Formats: sequence, C-alpha cells, structure tokens
Amino acid sequence: MLLRSSTGSLDLLGNSSDSEPGNVEQVLVPILDALIVLLGVVGHTVVIVILCGRRRRGLGQSSRSSLTGTGTDALLLALSAADLLLLSMLPFHTAAIVMQRWPFGDAMCRLVGFLGSACSSASIFTLATLAVSRYLTVVHPTRAYSLLSPRRVSVAAVLLWVPACVLAAPQLVFRFVGTPGRTADGLACFAFVSHRDQLIYGLCHFLVAFLLPLVTIAAAYGRIYMFLWLSKNTGRAPQVERYQNQVTQTSAMLVLAFTLCWLPSYGLTLTLLADKSSGATGSSPRYGGFTVFARLMATSSTVMNPILYVLMSQKFRQDLQGLFKKGGRRTSGAVAMAAA
Repeated sequence: MLLRSSTGSLDLLGNSSDSEPGNVEQVLVPILDALIVLLGVVGHTVVIVILCGRRRRGLGQSSRSSLTGTGTDALLLALSAADLLLLSMLPFHTAAIVMQRWPFGDAMCRLVGFLGSACSSASIFTLATLAVSRYLTVVHPTRAYSLLSPRRVSVAAVLLWVPACVLAAPQLVFRFVGTPGRTADGLACFAFVSHRDQLIYGLCHFLVAFLLPLVTIAAAYGRIYMFLWLSKNTGRAPQVERYQNQVTQTSAMLVLAFTLCWLPSYGLTLTLLADKSSGATGSSPRYGGFTVFARLMATSSTVMNPILYVLMSQKFRQDLQGLFKKGGRRTSGAVAMAAA
C-alpha cells in the first residue's frame, strides 16, 4: 500500500507521478507491466481451474483430509481472485506513468485506489487465515475437522473482504483528480491533501494490513514448526508427516514471498510520510530509482503464487500435468473427429 502525496510519489501499486521521470521508466514500466499481467492472468487462471476441479472432487468425499484440503483450497482460490482483481488495476497505473497524467477521470481515480488497497489487504488477511488454518490442521486436527469445513472456510474467505474494504474506504472518499502544476495537462490522481492525514492513514494501514497479520502468521508457523520438530518420533505415518511438512512449507513460502515483495513499498511509504518535505511542499521525492524497484516488487507479488505452487507442491504439479493431458486428449479427439 503506497499513498499518493501532493507531489505524486507512489500510490497503492506504486504509480509514480514524479514531474520529470526518466524516459527509461516510461519505456521499461509498460514492458514489465505487460509481462506481469500476462504471466499473472495465465498463471492464476490455471490455478483457479485446478483448484475448482480439486474442490469439486473433494466435496464429493467425506474423509478428514478431503475436508481440510478443500478448506485450504478455498483460501488459495480467494488469494488468486484477489491477485487477478489487483492485476486488472495495473493497466490504469501503467497508462498514467506513460502519459504522465491521469486521463481516466475522478470516479476511476477513486475506484482504482479503493480496489487496489482492498485487494492488497484482502491478500494478507487471507494469508493470515491460511496460517491459522494450517496451525489448526497440524497441531489440533480434531478441532480442525469440526471447524474447517469447506463451507465455513469459504464464508470466512468472503468475510475477509469486509475489513479490507473498510480499510480501503478512505481511498474511495478522499481521492481526487488534482493539479500538481507541472504535469502535462495539470491532472493527477491524489489521495489526501493533508500530510497529517496521510501519516495517520499510512500508519493505520501498515499496522492493520501488514504488521498485525505478519505477527499472526509468524506465531502460527512458529508453533507449527515447533510442533513438527517435537513430534518427529511420535509414530505418525511417514506419508502423513511428509504431506503436512510439504503443505506447511508451501504456505510459509507464500507468506514469505508476499512479505518480501511488499516490504520495499511499505518501507518507502513510511519514509515518504516521515519526510514532510515530500508531502505538501510540492518538492519531488528523492527516491526515483528505489521507487521503480518498490513498484516492480509490489506488482510482481501478483505472479509469485502460481510459480510457488509449481515449485513447492507435488500435488499441484500432478494436477497441472493432469490438466495438460486432459487438454491434449481433447485436442487429439477434435482432430480425429475433423479428419473423420
């Protein structure tokens, strides 16, 4: 989450509005953004297809593993949906960087800011819920069996958008298209006028939508790894232990990737908010190179999850191979019918 100061700096997706950005940024950003959108849309579409198919199969079973598994899949599905929605906001920011103005009007300024903030908050809330779900499944399996039904987890995944939208509401209310004075036609999308308001909102967003979920996640996974380490020789079936380890490691990597991708953006946001000279005085931010890097890291977070699924999860790789084989059989059947 990056706010927009009166000079521009960065907004939620790092949309830079510096008055005189380099030509390199105007050329490089569209290329990188196009690659991110392409990889993200393809990757998350495949993930959603696999998770929906796995969920349909799981709901038809009654075993404990299938119930907890489909519950986790519901959270992963919600995570992909949030990333896809976040990706749909990216072209607006790309166009604003290339054109060096906001050409989409006041309503889209508010809507894009609101959805971007809500999606990023919903993602970290979902990751925190996933960590708690993994903790219950591994450490308290009996309680997980009664609590983590697919329906309950699905409802929880939807309800997570309520605090995310509440936290993003100021973006919808206070964003406006203003005149920084040095853009091409005097139009730019801003959030808040007062530096004090920016500071309060930025700190609240950092605490509620970043630090607090990360503390929850760290506590959950710390307890999981301690439990797994202490229970190595308790006689559990090796295949069960391997499965729990693998799923836990995959979930932890999702959290680590999200944290590393968004940490530069939050760090830059807090730096800009602490620097009053970059707030209401009209001076340009002094973090041009790092600004581009922070924006790239934040946007790349939307394509990390599908990559991690493939790298970390053997079950996902098997589902992916099955999907390709199924598609190949359909193609072969269509060719055979055409030849007949």
